[in-house]
Amino acid sequence: MRVALYQCPPLPLDVAANLQRLHQVAHEACDADVLVLPEMFLSGYNIGAEAVGALAEAQDGPSAQAIAELAQSAGLAILYGYPERAEDGQVYNAVQLIDAQGKRLCNYRKTHLFGDLDHSMFSAGPDDFPVVELNGWKVGMLICYDLEFPENTRRLAMAGAELILVPTANMVPFDFVADVTVRARAFENQCFVAYANYCGHEGDIQYCGQSSIAAPDGQRIAQASLDEALIVGTLDRQSILDARAANYYLHDRRPELYGALHKP
Repeated sequence: MRVALYQCPPLPLDVAANLQRLHQVAHEACDADVLVLPEMFLSGYNIGAEAVGALAEAQDGPSAQAIAELAQSAGLAILYGYPERAEDGQVYNAVQLIDAQGKRLCNYRKTHLFGDLDHSMFSAGPDDFPVVELNGWKVGMLICYDLEFPENTRRLAMAGAELILVPTANMVPFDFVADVTVRARAFENQCFVAYANYCGHEGDIQYCGQSSIAAPDGQRIAQASLDEALIVGTLDRQSILDARAANYYLHDRRPELYGALHKP
């Protein structure tokens, strides 16, 4: 599996421009199997509730249809972040995975909202952590702050995820998440974690870049710095087998001790 991450500055409030640059990047990454974009890529992230509401689309909305056509023409799957308007009118911070045939494989809604910024714009996603098959790999999805709760990655790992894709909008001063947490989650769950972040500014937010793909042994197989970049890493399933032979976190769990974790 070849995974491409596009680290870029946001283009807030301009869906058409974001689709245009996605068209170029997708064809540049056409030797990859999947292209992962940052959180809220289509609209920008720090744009306020009114703009989020105005730009929110259904899962099968016009942007989804345009990206499905692009995925087919470029010959790769695309995971993108966008504001989703559900049938009941609620707006979610969502990501959608469309495969290389243009089929919508999965839509995931951010479950753990970050601070006043997220809470002012979005509803929290439901208890739904899907694992889907992409090119023979079992793939799960999280969004930014979701990764910082170890229960989320563990849940996906226990459901068989070999690769967790994480569109994000991580900012200064939380650089340590990009530097440490991403690798820790991969290591403790013996899976790959691909973390696609923004760089540059958006309003008063300074994004910290450092997009990366972490292997099951905690090592990075691809990493961006602080500037715009398209990075690609090749994932080898043998790395998962080797990691599971070297440590036993999943095997040595004792769920009967963890009941208190379910209490508020």
